[in-house]
Amino acid sequence: MLRKLKIKFIIIIMTVVTVLFAGVFGFVLHTTKQNIEKESLKMMQSAAFKPFKPNPDMSEHDKRGNMKSPFFTVQIGADGELIVSGNSLYDITDDELIKDIADKALSDGKQNGVIFDYNLRYCKVRQDKNEILVFGDISSERAMLDELIRNCILIGIVGYVIFFAISIILAEWVTRPVEKAWDEQKQFIADASHELKTPLTVIMTNAEMLTDNGYNENEKDNFTKNILISSKRMRGLVENLLELARMDSGFSDLAHEKLDYSRLVNDSILPFEPIFYENNMEIMFDIEDNIYVRGNKSKLTQVVNILLDNALKYSDNTSPIKVLLKSTGTSHCLLSVSGKGDSISKEDCKNIFKRFYRADKSRTDNHSYGLGLSIAYSIIKEHNGRIWAESENGLNTFFVLISTE
Repeated sequence: MLRKLKIKFIIIIMTVVTVLFAGVFGFVLHTTKQNIEKESLKMMQSAAFKPFKPNPDMSEHDKRGNMKSPFFTVQIGADGELIVSGNSLYDITDDELIKDIADKALSDGKQNGVIFDYNLRYCKVRQDKNEILVFGDISSERAMLDELIRNCILIGIVGYVIFFAISIILAEWVTRPVEKAWDEQKQFIADASHELKTPLTVIMTNAEMLTDNGYNENEKDNFTKNILISSKRMRGLVENLLELARMDSGFSDLAHEKLDYSRLVNDSILPFEPIFYENNMEIMFDIEDNIYVRGNKSKLTQVVNILLDNALKYSDNTSPIKVLLKSTGTSHCLLSVSGKGDSISKEDCKNIFKRFYRADKSRTDNHSYGLGLSIAYSIIKEHNGRIWAESENGLNTFFVLISTE
């Protein structure tokens, strides 16, 4: 899929380049040709009104001494007689040739045009009762235009090669986020399948045992309890996945209101105090009063709960869990939850908010799906805030920075 996307991107760029080159080169060629014809006709018309002298050397020069196109004139008398005057480069003594050239110009019916058989441009001018035909050589014009066309083709080929190389580089650069998202999606599906596989296996195994008459009622009751526990675990995982899907799609439709964030954090800590106590852990908090934010109450409460639950699972009981909330003085407030535990590497601090990511892969018995911090990250992102983790000397701290009201 990515390869097709890159090829499509390159084709689009090269199509645009083709249209651009065609437009620019076509405009240059057309403008150059028009200017040459205009100057040539202007020179021919001015020559027609000069005193008519049969057979002079009429090779013209401009004020700078640059040679202009050599030309000759044919005056048609009242009796149809052709009187020729022109540059000695032309064999104007060949009456049949002159007559053939004049006939082609007269039969055309246009005021001016080109006789390609002889590489001549003609211009008809009426002076008194006589009609004068002025013929100018266009060999040099055609040679110049041919040279211009060759240069345009050469520039086009070089430009094509350069733009093709650039398009390949751009295709790699543009599709890199898509490739990353594609890899993350594949990893997400694999991780989700793995997480769902375990409770499904437990449910199926215990369900098969329930149908076996060799087990007594007490054992069957245990099988039923195992099925219920695994079902609840699977439901929790599915609910988390749906929550992430809603936030990713932008359809969560959070209603934001002015909240007493200090009170919200305090109220979130209270239910956790007995849980920490049961686990021989101490929780300490320092909450600055009267900090107000604009957000969704249930979602911001969920973030605090996720951070406290994370501290409960991965912190040891040798030191208390500390929760701090303070105003930063820059229209923001900072919430931090810290506790002693296994050090988290800098790489893990960056990756820990990814879905199904666990810094400690061995911890699989704490009913963690690796989705909590990812959900917290998505919620804070929706509130235009920032969440990150730091670890130093075994002290792991999670920070949440959001705007105050």
